[in-house]
Amino acid sequence: MTQQTSKAKFGPGERVAVLLPKPFDQAFDYVLPEGMTVASGAYVRVPFGKHELIGVVWGEGTQHVDSAKCKLVCEALSDWPAMSATLRSFIDKAAAYTLSPKGLMLKMAMPLPDILRKPVRETRYRLGTLPDAPLPAKRQAIVEALGSASLEKKHLQSLTHASTPMLKAMTDSGVLQAVELMATNPEPAITGEAPKLRPEQQRAADTLASGKGFQPFLLDGITGSGKTEVYFDRIARALSEPSAQILILLPEILLTVQWLKRFETRFGFTPHVWHSSVSVAQRKRSWQMIANGSGRVIVGARSALFLPYRNLRLLIVDEEHEASYKQEEGVLYHARDMAVLRAKEDAIPIILASATPSLESTVNAQQGKYQEIQLRERHGAFEEIPPQLIDLRQDKPDRGSWLSPTLRRALQQTLAAGHQSLLFLNRRGYAPLLLCRTCGHRFQCPNCDAWMVTHSKPPRLQCHQCDWRMPLPSACPECDHEDSLVACGPGVERIAEEATALFPQARLVTLSSDEGELPQQIDAILRGEADIIIGTQMVAKGHDFGQLALVGIVDGDLGLFGGDLRASERCYQLMHQLAGRAGRDAIEGQVFLQTTQPEHPVMQALQVGDRPAFVEQELRVRQKAGWPPYGRLAAILLEGFDEVQVKAAAQQLVRHAPRVQGVSYLGPAPALIARSRNRWRYRILVKAGGDQRLQPLIRQWLATQKLPSSIKLKVDIDPLQLV
Repeated sequence: MTQQTSKAKFGPGERVAVLLPKPFDQAFDYVLPEGMTVASGAYVRVPFGKHELIGVVWGEGTQHVDSAKCKLVCEALSDWPAMSATLRSFIDKAAAYTLSPKGLMLKMAMPLPDILRKPVRETRYRLGTLPDAPLPAKRQAIVEALGSASLEKKHLQSLTHASTPMLKAMTDSGVLQAVELMATNPEPAITGEAPKLRPEQQRAADTLASGKGFQPFLLDGITGSGKTEVYFDRIARALSEPSAQILILLPEILLTVQWLKRFETRFGFTPHVWHSSVSVAQRKRSWQMIANGSGRVIVGARSALFLPYRNLRLLIVDEEHEASYKQEEGVLYHARDMAVLRAKEDAIPIILASATPSLESTVNAQQGKYQEIQLRERHGAFEEIPPQLIDLRQDKPDRGSWLSPTLRRALQQTLAAGHQSLLFLNRRGYAPLLLCRTCGHRFQCPNCDAWMVTHSKPPRLQCHQCDWRMPLPSACPECDHEDSLVACGPGVERIAEEATALFPQARLVTLSSDEGELPQQIDAILRGEADIIIGTQMVAKGHDFGQLALVGIVDGDLGLFGGDLRASERCYQLMHQLAGRAGRDAIEGQVFLQTTQPEHPVMQALQVGDRPAFVEQELRVRQKAGWPPYGRLAAILLEGFDEVQVKAAAQQLVRHAPRVQGVSYLGPAPALIARSRNRWRYRILVKAGGDQRLQPLIRQWLATQKLPSSIKLKVDIDPLQLV
């Protein structure tokens, strides 16, 4: 494995190790041609096979390759500053921790290779030679706007309303000079008004500001306590440092919509946004601004961790408990944990914020690794609202209905009062299963071991594993009976159908990842143009709907089971976050939770509202069993098209697993979805004590095993799913 070297500069004829954004763990030796000098971290274009690739100089060449076989570097991309030593070190350590090829980690830091070939440029104007004669008023305004500075074309036009022909005429006459430069951001001017913090918030903000160097903070605040305002204060202080860059991670793309509005109101400018839904052109521009240091504030998803910051001074992970921070495809990593590593490499403070912190972060705070800051006062007139449990065994919905009489009455009363209600069900689509009443046939995906989900908009059956779709059939394909197909169970679309039938005058909005125009829907909710909101788990994540008075959880038992050690923790977090959506401003809230198991410990903990007691009990169970956060886990997943071959390979791996005291192997066993996209999947779980490092053991173990080329193997360090 090629590591960085301390040598900073390389000249003509010297060997350099170039890391390429490909699935390789080692860098490749190249020779610098005559007249070329590069620094460690420089972006270079090199030949690779029949193609040319852009890579990064990772250090000095290994000298293991015959000089005659070493190819020359084609070009040093001098438009760009070298990749920083801290980012290269972060990539090295992230790859080592996750047991991922270093080249794939680099690829996440180079997501847009075209921008390295063609930087985004902009036209900037500066003053040329002024004529002796007075200029017309409009042209004089342009001269005064420029002064001794240079301004980007659009910025100059926004200040002076100058037309493009006028700017061209002034350039042709020599009054202006037009130059093509790499695009940069103007220095942000904070124009928003800082809110007055409550004493508890101010103490928290002052504590956050005291962090120097690498310092992890756990900001544990109940819903509605003003965590965002507290870390906004820390952002404002960081922005006072010259050229400081700040990164804020959010778990869901949808969250950026309302978050950006709050940020723009507070600071008066728009930060750079980085996630997969942002256009390629905008991401190219943002990448360039971040690389040249003019992009000061960045809000984004997991991949924003790998951007080439020039001077990262503060890192914030909002809703740090969210499972969506774990990347389950490609390189497997948890963005929260990698954010802590990135902050450590950059020697900067990191803030992990949540109303329901993960047990991992809770234990880190208990052990003194993180400094915990608590916010226990809620903004507004009303306290945190524990849910009222509705026992569906007693308070039964009508036949074909999913809303209990108690919840229906609460909805009616809330509508009559002119307030908003939220109905939550963590299940997309119309129904999770389509069944033939005549022969019992169930519709299963042809590519996966998963039932097809019924959707009504548009009518179809869809696999939520591989996205395979088919039109909604009118007859059973097994027995040919018509009118015998029945949708079993509810999804959010079915709840919306029932709510429409019960309250035809109500304005409904359904929030789900299946729905389009989510930003517009959230705007409509904030403007009071929705009476009943129906949504999946995304509605629990950080939204602040000021007119929301009622939360109804349609099926609180979903997610409680399934063999996952984190099931209780996740269910509690989700229900607790949902309860916090109601009654956040001047409206008193109510929360109803429908369940068939009101005696379950999670339900009892929610009803009592004693989160510390729930956390203490859950940690006691984990510690006794040696599960995380007190133990270590790694999952090895094998996939292939031949089930017999995959199972045999998994069994072979376990037979040859190293026998080390304190390390045990569970499996192999079929994955929860045993077949996905026509690939059979088997898992091996490696379990060890908290002081045992699994990576060296697994690396050495797998290095001695040869698997068929048709089998794909992935290692998941710290898996969230156990099956």
